[in-house]
Amino acid sequence: MTAQARETTDNSPLYMQIARKLTDDVRAGRYQVDQALPSERTLSEQLNVSRVTARKAIDQLVEQGLVVRKRGSGNYIAPRIEQPLSNLSSFSEQLQQRGYQPGSLWLKRALVIASADEQMSLGLSPNTKVARLERLRTADDVAMAYEVSVLPATVIPDPEAVGDSLYRYLESNGKAPARALQHIRAMNAPADLARQLDVPEGEAVLFITRIAYLDSGEAVELTHSYCRSDHYDFVAEMRRG
Repeated sequence: MTAQARETTDNSPLYMQIARKLTDDVRAGRYQVDQALPSERTLSEQLNVSRVTARKAIDQLVEQGLVVRKRGSGNYIAPRIEQPLSNLSSFSEQLQQRGYQPGSLWLKRALVIASADEQMSLGLSPNTKVARLERLRTADDVAMAYEVSVLPATVIPDPEAVGDSLYRYLESNGKAPARALQHIRAMNAPADLARQLDVPEGEAVLFITRIAYLDSGEAVELTHSYCRSDHYDFVAEMRRG
């Protein structure tokens, strides 16, 4: 059903009908990332509805993660990342290639004893120390992913030395990964994760586990990423034969 046909048969509240039409416009590419939406006043005049109705419609898009409010500036289309599955690149590299400003909100940087699962994934001996890096990844100050990276302490002896880009740090120390295995599945965000990502509890997120290796075959990185599904698309090119 087209948006126009739906408008004629939809008995839902008017603000929800407007929100769905705006959502269709965003997903159809009629608005570009970082483009400002019409103001509440402009929407109300264009659609002949009250400003309260226009505001509630925009609120719906904000809740969906399609729109970001910038105080004193307006409402803008939120960033969305298309990540090719064939490329091994860092979060910061992906964003910079697409014109976004990457950022990290550090939650933990510490040396700890590797768990049993981490020992197995990284091929470590019992009681081996690892650097555990927990952070919230942002694009243009919008929360995109919660990430936990674990690396041998021999690779990162001082976790506090890692800046916004983990891979830039690894490159500068001659430990940049050459290849990685990545597993992706969907999950529903529990309450604590939902708070970190600023999404409703139970919202679908993408759970990604990556193990990266040096040319020598040594496992150098284990990363668990919890990505907002409304901001991430993973793209794979496939060929027949």
